[in-house]
Amino acid sequence: MKHFAFMTTTLAIAVCCAVNAMDITAIDANFKQEEFDGRAIRFGDVRKAPFVVTGFPFRTSEDAPLLRLPADMTEADVNNGALQLARCHTGGAVLFRTNSPFIAIRASAPTMRDMFHMPSTGVSGYDLYERGYNGGERFISNSIPNGGTVLSKGWIRNTMCDYILYLPLYAGTDTLEIGVAPDAKFEEPTPQKLQKPIVFYGSSITQGGCASRPANNYTTMICRALDAPQVNLGFSGSGRGEPAVARAIAQIDASVFVFDYDHNAPTAEHLRQTHEPFFKIIREAHPDLPVIFLSRPDTDNGGERMEIIRQTYANAVAAGDKNVYFIPGDSLFGINGLNWCTVDGCHPNDLGFYRMYEKILPVVKQALHMD
Repeated sequence: MKHFAFMTTTLAIAVCCAVNAMDITAIDANFKQEEFDGRAIRFGDVRKAPFVVTGFPFRTSEDAPLLRLPADMTEADVNNGALQLARCHTGGAVLFRTNSPFIAIRASAPTMRDMFHMPSTGVSGYDLYERGYNGGERFISNSIPNGGTVLSKGWIRNTMCDYILYLPLYAGTDTLEIGVAPDAKFEEPTPQKLQKPIVFYGSSITQGGCASRPANNYTTMICRALDAPQVNLGFSGSGRGEPAVARAIAQIDASVFVFDYDHNAPTAEHLRQTHEPFFKIIREAHPDLPVIFLSRPDTDNGGERMEIIRQTYANAVAAGDKNVYFIPGDSLFGINGLNWCTVDGCHPNDLGFYRMYEKILPVVKQALHMD
């Protein structure tokens, strides 16, 4: 079967392998200088070099839209909810390296409206972090362009640094540009430590509802801790376990697959009929891929649905599979976690996502044979 490597925006044209900082305007008309807030700013389309875009493995060219499912998928393959939510950019990120003393973000109007139970900073906001700061990442600011331009309000060091911009959880845009000072230099971004992405498939919880910021989704916390690219295939109310989605995931050359759509299976019987067949499609394509099974976190006593997921895991182990892991959902929030970890009895708040991260990260490290 043909595999899609985790695609990034090509660097070959605008970044010479030699070298040092460069004046991007001399060789790339993509960067255009404009004025905003009394500052001269050069804007560049994030889909083009020298930016590196991650999180959209099915893109076939740098001009293709940022979709989380293959562009040729239809309702014959997957439910309409997933097709619509594939336009949301959750899990996507832009990597770049510059010495600009400020960073601006400009985007077209978001594709989704704000929600009553989730901050707009998570729905349509962008999180900017500095990479490699004290061995990790440092939060700089959250911005909501809303069809316009915003300047980063956080502390940016006036030296050459790696940055990562995390994209919105429940919104997408037709255009997204990053702006820097006119005399700023660019270098090729430092590669992420883990080259192959961690792939997540699941429900609204996987997509990030209801984190206050994109970087506070448990999936992004895990990938940030490991300096790994992410493919987030969480679809609110629409992770139904269709075989076409499993076949699409099987095309990705992943490092780990985290499998969690319990909440969106309309009945326990639907979960029973789809869960193991979905896993087997991926396992057939990737015999050695680590697969982590989760059940829904917002329960204190497991139940039938958790046992269906556990049975998929047990059957794989009985068949000799040594690369499967199971995390019971009722352990994710901790004892009495429902008292503090959700906004509505279902969707995690930031504490809920952090506790999920704390439980799942060690298993991901175990699957990757990390200390």
